Amino acid sequence: MAGAAERGVLAVLVVLAGLAACASGSEIIEGPKNVTALKGSEARFNCTISQGWKLIMWALRGTVVLSMTPSEPIITSDRFTSASYQEDGNFISEMIIHDVQLSDTGQVKCSLQNSNRDGSAFLSVQVMGQLLIPGGSLVVIEDKPCNVTCHALNWTPLPDLSWEIGVPVSNSSYYSIPEPEDLQSAVSVLALTPQGNGTVTCVAEMKGLDVRESVTVSLTVVQPPLDSVDEPGTSLPTWAIVLLAVSLSLLLILIIVLIIIFCCCVSRTEKEESSYQSEIRKSATVKTSKDTVGTKLKSANENYGYCSDEPRTTQPASLHAKSSETSVPEQRSSRQPHQESDHRQLGPASHPQVSFNVASPKKVRNATLV
Repeated sequence: MAGAAERGVLAVLVVLAGLAACASGSEIIEGPKNVTALKGSEARFNCTISQGWKLIMWALRGTVVLSMTPSEPIITSDRFTSASYQEDGNFISEMIIHDVQLSDTGQVKCSLQNSNRDGSAFLSVQVMGQLLIPGGSLVVIEDKPCNVTCHALNWTPLPDLSWEIGVPVSNSSYYSIPEPEDLQSAVSVLALTPQGNGTVTCVAEMKGLDVRESVTVSLTVVQPPLDSVDEPGTSLPTWAIVLLAVSLSLLLILIIVLIIIFCCCVSRTEKEESSYQSEIRKSATVKTSKDTVGTKLKSANENYGYCSDEPRTTQPASLHAKSSETSVPEQRSSRQPHQESDHRQLGPASHPQVSFNVASPKKVRNATLV
């Protein structure tokens, strides 16, 4: 194998030495373009050259790996082959790199013998590693948050990780970070609250290539055990928490309203009782006052025959009228005190009347013996 390689290199040198003296009027019209290839795949580079060329050389990372003459290509490795085309009177040389390896990453150059102009491009090689979800199929509890972890191992560069959720969930989110101890690996964590059976898929997409890798696992949802409610750390569903919060708020508002109504009723009752007691006291006071006055009046006795010894300075007009009636018979005058006494006793006690016996001119003194 080594001898064949040496013979190939020697043949190239002989051809180059034979063409060194030949002048070449051809030139590179368009050089190769940058290529991003996946490890293990093929990478193709094209170089457009005008007619009249004698030798075309392809170099990878500074080393000539393929040469072409107008008669035949000079191949030094089975990984590097060539193809040729004619377009608009120009010659197109194509180099094909088979089974691209990560070590092939670098500059690719197309050049002509005895020409100062060349064309160059860059080959980027990406490595698709492994994508896996530990544990395979998962069994989770309904309405209980859980995590699903996806590992991307030995990727160059690191892929973009995402999730496709095929189960009914109340909420979900995910994040992706590189592995701290492996720069070619990453991990993505999906957090979700499942509500039914289904599948979840972890997807890895290569940057710059229309290539993706995915892994899918089944998610089986089971009902929570009966004693899980008493376990510490068990959380209620979101709808239950919202319902409980609303119920407590309404209960608090109802209690406050009842307290306010109770305070108003107590205050009103106290005011009514105070007013009623005040009226009762006032009525009792008025009644007691009237009874006292009436008792005093009833306990007193009028002396209808009393006449004051003091001289009268003034006499009412009624007395003069009564004194003119002295000619009334003695029998009538003797009955008058008894009639007047009877009339006065029938009258109300609160309005006492005092009368004077003016029928007899003599004075009478009333004395009380003890």
